[in-house]
Amino acid sequence: MNHEKLVMRVSINTMVVNILLSIFKGIVGVVANSGALISDAIHSASDVFSTAVVIIGYKMAGKESDERHQYGHERMECVAAILLAGILCITGIVIGIKGFEKIVSRETILLEVPGMMALFAAILSIVVKEGMYWYTRRAAKEVNSGALMADAWHHRSDAMSSVGSMVGVIGARMGFPICDPLASIIICGFILKAAYDIFKDAVDKMLDTACDEAMISKIKEIIAEQDGVLEIDRLQTRLFGSKAYVDVEIAADKELTLEEAHHIAQRVHDAIEVQFENVKHCMVHVNPDREYAE
Repeated sequence: MNHEKLVMRVSINTMVVNILLSIFKGIVGVVANSGALISDAIHSASDVFSTAVVIIGYKMAGKESDERHQYGHERMECVAAILLAGILCITGIVIGIKGFEKIVSRETILLEVPGMMALFAAILSIVVKEGMYWYTRRAAKEVNSGALMADAWHHRSDAMSSVGSMVGVIGARMGFPICDPLASIIICGFILKAAYDIFKDAVDKMLDTACDEAMISKIKEIIAEQDGVLEIDRLQTRLFGSKAYVDVEIAADKELTLEEAHHIAQRVHDAIEVQFENVKHCMVHVNPDREYAE
């Protein structure tokens, strides 16, 4: 199965599950008098829209290069991730405000105690959303999609918010009704933290941030293993959406012919692009070895 079909299958499956889960939690929240569970249902519903953003962003990022966008459209995934962070942020703020209003209200002591159905729904949500996190995360790693990984973390944040719902319901049933709206504020914190992480990752990729140290070290090892490479003069990497660009300057014997130097550069180029699927392009420049340059 190619990457686009995998992303579409995973996204559609998670959208269907989120729709069913949000409806279920919303109904149970109303019937069982749980404001935290209703807030959790809103969070799950927001996942449907965020997944739609992921689908659109991934399809746009996969467009071929054209005259006006000669380096491709990979950064559209970053745009999708930033939009996703915005959706999460707004959702979290709304949920937090509603919980805070209930706490400061004079009617706090009159809050109804959530029924057992609310506790069951919260536990079910934790199990389902954690499963969706691992399901989406595996696909995101397979296709190296930042937007899909952001969606996976959205599922994880929903599982964590459901933990907050569960704690709120248990606390309310133990005689502390304020725990239910307090759980909504905790949920708000989880959502805002996830939004920040997603936003930061997307911005890093749009600012040509270098690849991680592990990848850079591996690239250096591969370059050093190629015949004819005497030294690595310079190595630069930059993230471009879900892809990476590598620029390297190597030193070779100055007595080599132009054709021989080209073959060394080609070996370095091919080795890096074969070993790293996410490297979109590797530029290799050959310098004469400093020891013999003078």
